[in-house]
Amino acid sequence: MKAVDHREFKDRLFGQFARIGKALSSPRRLEIVDLLAQRERTVEEIAGETAMSVASASQHLQVLKAARMVEARREGLYAHYRLADEDVFRTWQAVRALAESRLSEVDGVVDAYLDDRDALEAVDAAELMERLNDGSVIVLDVRPEEEYRAGHIPGALSVPVDALEAALQTLPRDREIVAYCRGPYCVFSDEAVALLGSRGFRARRLRQGLPDWRAAGFPVEN
Repeated sequence: MKAVDHREFKDRLFGQFARIGKALSSPRRLEIVDLLAQRERTVEEIAGETAMSVASASQHLQVLKAARMVEARREGLYAHYRLADEDVFRTWQAVRALAESRLSEVDGVVDAYLDDRDALEAVDAAELMERLNDGSVIVLDVRPEEEYRAGHIPGALSVPVDALEAALQTLPRDREIVAYCRGPYCVFSDEAVALLGSRGFRARRLRQGLPDWRAAGFPVEN
């Protein structure tokens, strides 16, 4: 075995590990990872969702691509970006969970903008799976329809939050309704549950989002 320069070895090794941290060091790039966990998107779609210019969105995607956290496929004139694999989402999950446990400012931001969230009862993924198995609940996917088509909880109905008002007359009133969206900080489900409650429905929100559901090993339909 050849002699190893321990300092050089560690510098180079930890330098590679740091590439992941650097790629995730931007709030914009974290938001892009969160979006791509729902479905693949073009640069133009990402720019529209994140209120960035196309040039800025492209630059952030190139940083993530250089760290091999996202991949792209070309279709005509457009590049469609997706997460490289499920481990990328799990890494974002871990960052999010660490911030939640160590930074009280996270709760402060949530309380400042979602001050009525505590009034909206939540259900976790394991309980929802049990309720799905016994058929005692209606599940609404209130994300945009394109995200629903890319993957959804089995049996869930696609009712984007901006179409929910028009769909109320089609929903049964004798069963509880659970709404879910992109993740724990997505407000689509909050808005849906608030609307349903105001119209006399029994409704709760799923505490997690579809990517968290998938990462926990629960089934997903395409």
